[in-house]
Order: sequence, then structure tokens, then C-alpha cells
Amino acid sequence: MDVDVKIANKVELEYYVNSTASIVFQRLCTPHGLSEWFADDVNLRGNIFTFIWDETSRKAELVERKENKFVKFRWIDSDCHTRHLSHFAFKLTKDDITGELSLTVTEDIHEQDDMDETVSLWNHQIGELKRVIGA
Repeated sequence: MDVDVKIANKVELEYYVNSTASIVFQRLCTPHGLSEWFADDVNLRGNIFTFIWDETSRKAELVERKENKFVKFRWIDSDCHTRHLSHFAFKLTKDDITGELSLTVTEDIHEQDDMDETVSLWNHQIGELKRVIGA
């Protein structure tokens, strides 16, 4: 798996995806698309996504979106109903020369110890995304 890691209170991972931006984008910003690879189920109310895994759930607010280019979410603390400063984002970039599509995943981390776990989780999740889209 081609992965570049940059760390500065966040993890930034780049994956090459053998697909089109529109196909990948639909898996990054719609409840149906996200439930195919990111969570067991995803519900949407307004701009709040509820991600469900087994018996746990977590909410995130869609804060930015640019069609076929970029999606950014902000995690919401469901216990206090306050917004964390924690974000995760997906950016799609097509190389003008080679035509290759790259997907960059960025997530804020608060503890340096979380880095390895976060990288491992994203590697697994993006592997699932690639499997789903046949890339």
C-alpha cells in the first residue's frame, strides 16, 4: 500500500486509488457510500452524520465540501453536545501528467501515542474502500 505519513498533531496519509474522482467522492460524503466501507451504518440529519459500529456510535458534522475534491468533518462529543476541535478530511487529487487519483486522509490526533493506531485504522478502512470500488 502506498502511504506517506506526515505528523504535526495530525496524521496525513496519501493513498493511490484506481478509480474516478466522482465514484470515490460518493463514498466519502453520502450515508450510503460511507456505510459501504467506513461504518456499519450511517445516518444523516441536516449536516450531522451518525456513524454506527457494532454497539457504538459517533457523530460528526460536515463542515466543508467541494464536489469531487474535498470533504471535511468535525467530530462532535455526544456526551456533552459540544464540538471537539478534532477533524478528519478527505482530499482527492488527480495528477495532471499521469492521471493517477490520490486520496489524502487527514485526521487530528491529540496524543502522539494514538498515531500508530490511527494509521493502522485508516490503512484498513481505505483498504475496504478500495475493495468496495474495485480499485
